[in-house]
Amino acid sequence: MESAMPDLPEAYEPTARTEPTRARERASYDRELVHSILDQAYVCHLGFVRDGAPVVLPTLFARVGETLYVHGSTGSRPLRMTGEADPGLPVCLTVTHVDGLVLARSAFHHSLNYRSVVVHGTAHQVTDPAEKRTALDALVDHAVPGRSTDSRPANAKELAATAVARLDLREVSAKTRTGGPNDELTDLTLPYWAGVIPVATEYGAAIPAADLSDATPVPSYLTGRP
Repeated sequence: MESAMPDLPEAYEPTARTEPTRARERASYDRELVHSILDQAYVCHLGFVRDGAPVVLPTLFARVGETLYVHGSTGSRPLRMTGEADPGLPVCLTVTHVDGLVLARSAFHHSLNYRSVVVHGTAHQVTDPAEKRTALDALVDHAVPGRSTDSRPANAKELAATAVARLDLREVSAKTRTGGPNDELTDLTLPYWAGVIPVATEYGAAIPAADLSDATPVPSYLTGRP
């Protein structure tokens, strides 16, 4: 995904909903950091209110500039709700990466090293055909860069069965934790191991489909993945 446009400020403006009540030193509104956290995640959690009760759903997403796109079936309740009323659907979208397990000498100070983003806003259903195709290509390329040009595009029937919602990046914050445990000084002499267990995503070798021709090579964008 492309980085922030040159004419945009380097940081998002904090709001009452994006300013944390705890661990304020871990919060950031840096646009580049927010983009990097979003772009490295495959799944987001989309929260909204349905019939007076909160609902949170995991879903695929992609970023194009200052817009996030999520997709689903046209029968999906939240996707239908984004187009039911002109104001759209108020949502809260979150993404989290776990980078390490922080083990302290005391149970109270165990923690996680993490990177997270929270986006507040109103989701609107995408009705423009060109924008919808751009969004769907971005969703495919978000999972595997370059894949949208190396697969059959959605046909008219598939497009009609797919709904896409857009959420602009305006009310946004990131929060991160790094480093080791924050043990109490009185606990430093306790006989318990303390430190960090790193957590990282690992990609395995590509496994071909059972019905794939032996003559079909593995694309270079798959063999060169980290």
